[in-house]
Amino acid sequence: MKFPGSVLISLVLFLSETTAAVCLSVLYRTDGDPMWHRLTLFFALLPCVLVQLSLVFIHRDVTRDRPLVLLLHLLQLGPLVRCVEAFYIYFHAGRVEEPYVTITKKWQVPKDGYSEEIEKEVGQAERKLFMHRSAFSRASVIQAFLGSAPQLTLQLYISVMEQELTAARSTFMILSLLSIVYGALRCNILAIRIKYDDYDVRVKPAAYLCIFLWRSLEIATRVTVLVLFSSVLRIWTFPLVLANFFGFFFFPWILFWRSESPFPQNIEKEFSRVGTTIVLCLLTFLYAGINMFCWSAVQVELSDPDLISKSQNWCRMAVYYVLRLFENAFLLMMWYLYKTDIYLYVCTPLLFLRLLLCYCMAVFFMLVFYQFCHPCKKLFSSSITEALLSCSKFLCFTGKSPKSTVLTEKAVVKSPENTDETRGSSKTIDSLKRSPHQSASSNA
Repeated sequence: MKFPGSVLISLVLFLSETTAAVCLSVLYRTDGDPMWHRLTLFFALLPCVLVQLSLVFIHRDVTRDRPLVLLLHLLQLGPLVRCVEAFYIYFHAGRVEEPYVTITKKWQVPKDGYSEEIEKEVGQAERKLFMHRSAFSRASVIQAFLGSAPQLTLQLYISVMEQELTAARSTFMILSLLSIVYGALRCNILAIRIKYDDYDVRVKPAAYLCIFLWRSLEIATRVTVLVLFSSVLRIWTFPLVLANFFGFFFFPWILFWRSESPFPQNIEKEFSRVGTTIVLCLLTFLYAGINMFCWSAVQVELSDPDLISKSQNWCRMAVYYVLRLFENAFLLMMWYLYKTDIYLYVCTPLLFLRLLLCYCMAVFFMLVFYQFCHPCKKLFSSSITEALLSCSKFLCFTGKSPKSTVLTEKAVVKSPENTDETRGSSKTIDSLKRSPHQSASSNA
């Protein structure tokens, strides 16, 4: 049984950030800044409430007779209680023989073209501990992108406008950045677990390091760009944020309406249609909050029974990073053109280039992760380099005239050589997909 280290890290970040936010809001109030006091306190309390609701929902405490646990959640002590319960399960596991044990079957990630099926006994204690890990992972994502990310943006904006970086504010900003990066890391791991649920996935330390560098550079650059733009063009900040947020919020719903799929009914049996709609809106709300600051590794698909797309869409990822790079460059250009006197002693061209370079470095570490450090890279139908080449060819292909594209499509359809090649390639891909299972049966 694995040590619940992720539960402990999530709790430490949650408690330290909440405590620092409350102390900083008190300092703003004593200094006579009521607006900063209210905003800091709001972005501290909102994720706390959402984290309590998520923990109660995942553990289904409403349908169980646990009034003390519900009271502690109302007192904002739910994560502390859940952490104590998780460690109690971990240290008391194996002392008493469990009456019911299930057997799970997982496939190993193929090595040298071979894969074996692993059978593992899972008891009640391990299943409960897994639920605690899953609940804290989702709570960390909510805390990161609905609380820490707006909080970091606010505190950096205050520091820029006041031209002062105090020790309390800098400490709080470091905690917020660590919370966001950890939430993004948990989001990546969660996406891998969901997409490759049939395999025994083990993430190596090199993969964690690549994700940490990728996410920290991406998020820090994005927050800095938003703060610089909002410090000189405050009027346009609100429309920019709304356009980004509602664009990502309605994107899964547009795909769902275009697919003409039935309304999801398997979220929770006790939920009515209105309750299911509220849960789906909260899910897309979180999805939009993540994409505001970084690429969400988990893609929401409302037409799927699991509500998560299990396919690896390289083209969508490439389009996101290209558009985000152009958007960051445009916002920095607007900041450079309309900068005020508060940037008089700042080398603005050098800062402009450094921010763009940091974002390119984030993309570089992302490519390194998917090309070399991804735990399931051997299960990819195509590598990320091949996908980027195909995306670039697709963009060049769409840039041609409509007549030429129609003629080329007709030529491809009529050509018998191309049809034979596509049939052969599809057979090859099917054989590769079946090879792990066939090798496992032959070994048995």
